[in-house]
Amino acid sequence: MKIHEFQAKEVFREYKVPVPRGGAVADVDAAARTAASLGKYPVVVKAQIHAGGRGKGGGVKLAQSSEEVKEHAGAILGMNLVTHQTGPEGKTVKKLLIEEGLDIAKELYLSLIVDRETANIMVIASEAGGVEIEEVAASTPEKIIKVQINPLLGIQPYHCRQAAFGLNLPKAAIKPFSSMLTQLYKLFVAYDCSLVEINPLVLTSDDNVIALDAKMDFDDNARFRHQDVVEKYRDLDEEDPLEVEASKYNLNYINMDGNVGNMVNGAGLAMAVMDTIKLAGAEPANFLDVGGGATAEMVENGFRIILSDEKVKGILINIFGGILRCDVLAEGVVAAARNMDVKVPVVVRMEGTNVEEGRRILKESGMKLFTAFDMKDAGEQVARIVG
Repeated sequence: MKIHEFQAKEVFREYKVPVPRGGAVADVDAAARTAASLGKYPVVVKAQIHAGGRGKGGGVKLAQSSEEVKEHAGAILGMNLVTHQTGPEGKTVKKLLIEEGLDIAKELYLSLIVDRETANIMVIASEAGGVEIEEVAASTPEKIIKVQINPLLGIQPYHCRQAAFGLNLPKAAIKPFSSMLTQLYKLFVAYDCSLVEINPLVLTSDDNVIALDAKMDFDDNARFRHQDVVEKYRDLDEEDPLEVEASKYNLNYINMDGNVGNMVNGAGLAMAVMDTIKLAGAEPANFLDVGGGATAEMVENGFRIILSDEKVKGILINIFGGILRCDVLAEGVVAAARNMDVKVPVVVRMEGTNVEEGRRILKESGMKLFTAFDMKDAGEQVARIVG
């Protein structure tokens, strides 16, 4: 789960991570009042959406006066902000963050992520702040510092020194930076984060370090431990409506741009199915994992969500019948197709317990339900259908 920058900075303040003074607003007059309360100009007017690259898209402006605050706030609020992370469709800006301007001596990059290869929490830092880290990695990889932290031992002073020396921080900034990094690590663990990112982390002229930006992603698998965070910070306006609907039924759904809807039990199998669809010359419209314990009700809800996408011209179902027997699946598919009055063709590939009985049920249903005998056959059939 992602949250807005202003929300992440609220969490930062709880952990005494320095951030600029400011506040979130939803209209022009509130923006002007918040700017005036900061007591000095310039101030920064920042669009609040769940995407990076806001500055390049015109969503971050510097204002030297109250009039400029109103001008920038009026222009940004309600705009369709397009960045490299939103895709061409963009996102509508509904909130702004008004913050004090800072005397910036240097911009840095700092993040913490889960390193799945080593099962560690990894600190990534770079002197090239204010730039997408992917761009730094591609053009100047030598500027990226990586510090591995064993979560069983936790962060130690030498981890902080390694990052600080790698960033070439002045001596006076090492202590405040070490304190900040230690608190960020505690925050990362306490909130079950998958990412905490500050880009840029700024070094001021008086050698203080301040999080000019803030990004936090929470691991959805740990969401049950943080219902307070969900209730306080989740912004459904920033999420795909179909993905929100799927989450109500414990379905793992991600909307995509193709025209082949697919339903699978197992994330790895879902990835393989999407590859199969592409190899056959078509494009997947979604990722939908109904899980190993899928029921007929979940299959029906999956159908309904897939068919809510007007781009879908055909559906591929690929199920391994273990916990869910193939005959039970087939009955669920037929019932769901009838209940939903499914108009598009459906290709079903199943293997496992009672597979022959499942295929018989599909064949005798009298509906547009086509049986495939392997992955390749399934992909080619559905590609021809949407062809």
